[in-house]
Amino acid sequence: MSERHPIIAITGSSGAGTTSVTRTFENIFRREKVKAAVIEGDSFHRYDRKEMRLRQAEAEKAGNRNFSHFGPENNLFAELEQLFASYAECGNGRQRKYLHNAEEAAPYKQEPGTFTPWEGLPAETDLLFYEGLHGGVKTADVDIARHPDLLIGVVPVINLEWIQKLWRDQKQRGYSNEAVTDTILRRMPDYVHYICPQFTHTHVNFQRVPCVDTSNPFVARDIPSPDESMVVIRFANPKGIDFQYLMNMIHNSFMSRANTIVVPGGKMELAMQLIFTPYIWRMMERKKRALGAL
Repeated sequence: MSERHPIIAITGSSGAGTTSVTRTFENIFRREKVKAAVIEGDSFHRYDRKEMRLRQAEAEKAGNRNFSHFGPENNLFAELEQLFASYAECGNGRQRKYLHNAEEAAPYKQEPGTFTPWEGLPAETDLLFYEGLHGGVKTADVDIARHPDLLIGVVPVINLEWIQKLWRDQKQRGYSNEAVTDTILRRMPDYVHYICPQFTHTHVNFQRVPCVDTSNPFVARDIPSPDESMVVIRFANPKGIDFQYLMNMIHNSFMSRANTIVVPGGKMELAMQLIFTPYIWRMMERKKRALGAL
């Protein structure tokens, strides 16, 4: 953690909704005039798309049916921790981009599914913002979770997470139901060992819970809408959180535990704005004091 060079990390699995949370933070950064160095977790995968497919085929031939993007063998955990440590110390580090599609790849004149070359972070940023799979990972070799000043988990209940992934991969990427189901099954051991444990290290968790039947996510025709959901927000340390203010500002919200507030799904972005804008204010104020003390 660093007062001079703070880090915010959003962590959650594929299809969890971390991209929507990122958009909310982008709005806060724009309104508060905060310059963020934005890091996508996909850029720290070990292999590009073609090589990953090759490695997966080799793994399956060798009897490994659980080769996935969720585990340590297919990610650059040490390099991600080094980025966090370097930024916290001196406000810089190395980054690259993963080009998901033709639109992203066109400016770089590269193939989709490839990485751009490594380069330095932009100069004079106010904070580092990470969104991806592994912002809170701890293993025997790395402890990424110790670096963020604010670590946020985005965790829909599992059936909703699967529905969101099925919908995105089928509608936007053209995958079959069977292909997406196979991916879910293949990732399950790494999901249990490397995704779920992160949420014990987060400072704040957001878990969307549908209020409609999602008992068989593999036949769901659409994603439950925000208005058909509730969001459970859990604070690891509720000290300083004005729950009464939040409940006054967000109608139909309530506290379910001493560190937990439940809000209507359609109010999730408002809740984030109300909760995290003061966090950003405090971060920037501490940063100014720390830099002024040099």
